[in-house]
Amino acid sequence: MNICVFLSAADLDDRYTVPAREFAELLGRGGHTLVWGGSESGLMKVVADGVQAAGGRLVGVSVDFLAAKARTNADEMVIARDLAERKALLLEKSDAMVIMVGGTGTLDEATEILELKKHGKHTKPVVLLNTAGFYDGLREQFQRMEDEGFLPVPLTDLVFFAKDGVGALAYLEESAGVQ
Repeated sequence: MNICVFLSAADLDDRYTVPAREFAELLGRGGHTLVWGGSESGLMKVVADGVQAAGGRLVGVSVDFLAAKARTNADEMVIARDLAERKALLLEKSDAMVIMVGGTGTLDEATEILELKKHGKHTKPVVLLNTAGFYDGLREQFQRMEDEGFLPVPLTDLVFFAKDGVGALAYLEESAGVQ
């Protein structure tokens, strides 16, 4: 399965890097392909290193103004013209999406993917990996949106909140019918 992971390119502490590395190893050992922003820095590098070391493939989609930071030994690397094209390519090249910890770029990617799913532009499973409770506030906000009628579909049809990588991968594999 080609699994797109949206996540930070920042250098983060162990409470984020250790679970990210564990999730990456699960992906690689499972024979999955990581589709990601292509960066060779921060948490993006941690996950790419883990997937590659565990035998998985890497498909990167960088953007022209970040091309100098792109991983040189990915199995495939595409350089998009801008962020909009990058998001479209990430969606196109993946069977499922996982949203890990990140900043405004990750939040932008997550909300666009969820908005497209809400409008039926894709039916791919989306997981929010809630490492160390990072997305507790966002989950609460999404729940409020649903409770107050801002979501035309149930929140559970849009996104699955996983507390760890094992739960995230199990949900994705179940959604894809992988035994």
